[in-house]
Amino acid sequence: MQKINIRTGSRTELIDITEKIQQAVAKSKVSDGMCVVFAPHTTAGITINENADPSVRKDILKELNKIVPFNDGYEHSEGNAAAHIKASLTGASINIIIEGGALALGTWQGIYFCEADGPRNREVWIKIISD
Repeated sequence: MQKINIRTGSRTELIDITEKIQQAVAKSKVSDGMCVVFAPHTTAGITINENADPSVRKDILKELNKIVPFNDGYEHSEGNAAAHIKASLTGASINIIIEGGALALGTWQGIYFCEADGPRNREVWIKIISD
């Protein structure tokens, strides 16, 4: 397993980690297989979405913050219940096919670390599985 460290700078943020994940795949020297990307956090997640237009990230964050507001009478006493909900919505992991030593992503796709309770120091765990 490989780990990458991420320093987030905002309360909510989508950080493009595609290149870091591809570097992990290259380092593994696996030509064909699967790449599992996992966020070991309860207030952050991982997703795949468009990485060509930065406004998509802004729109995703805007809508997540709209449907899960920071303050909505939550019972969780730490004050970050919205972050837990957002992390559940984005999910903790993704699987990506590796083909020819590269991530098999669509033309416009990128991999994002989804911060919902920042800023923080975070980790992403990467497991490369050969065919």
